[in-house]
Amino acid sequence: MDELIQLKEIKKIYRRKHHETFALDGINLNIHRGELIAIMGPSGSGKSTLLNILGLIDSPTEGDFFLKGVSLQEIKNHKMHKTRNQTIGFVFQFFALLKDYSVLDNVALPLTYRKSKHKDRVTKAQLYIEKVGLKEHMHKKPDELSGGQQQRTAIARALVGEPELILADEPTGNLDRKTGEEIMNLLQQLHQEGKTVIIVTHDLEVAKRCNRIIEIVDGKINKDQLS
Repeated sequence: MDELIQLKEIKKIYRRKHHETFALDGINLNIHRGELIAIMGPSGSGKSTLLNILGLIDSPTEGDFFLKGVSLQEIKNHKMHKTRNQTIGFVFQFFALLKDYSVLDNVALPLTYRKSKHKDRVTKAQLYIEKVGLKEHMHKKPDELSGGQQQRTAIARALVGEPELILADEPTGNLDRKTGEEIMNLLQQLHQEGKTVIIVTHDLEVAKRCNRIIEIVDGKINKDQLS
């Protein structure tokens, strides 16, 4: 498999006066195209910090980051927000939907930043809304949907830009077990279609459905194994 991301001695350090806190402390990690990965670990272990760095939301304090062979510095020099928009889709535990926007408008939002034509945005958004099974709900607002339907909306929004990498932060954490299983089925389907999917989770049952489990403890990789 081709390498999508390489991390070499990644550190994330928060400095306050004379005190340093290592959120990440020397992470070495290769992620290949087409993997389905679970990142686990106790609260405060650095899981979300790692996910934010993988998603170009945050930058490491030290170390080398490569996305498709391109260094983080080069990415920064060539409009990082554009790379993030075109390469990465995000799914969050609490959905992060705009409450005054319809499902259709929420899903189409990433395409707005690409300055696509309105008609093209709507057509593509409708396609992915249908893909996640929400065709009958596309004109509803988020507060008219169940938690599972809101998460499906968030997944459609993550997919609409056709990114190579899907990052999901506790995507089932705010859902009941049955609905969580439905969301995992959808994420597994995306993996089977060739997407690289990385899931931060506390749920061992979710992790077991991934092909690789990485455990983070105190900012370090404690385990990295195939499941």
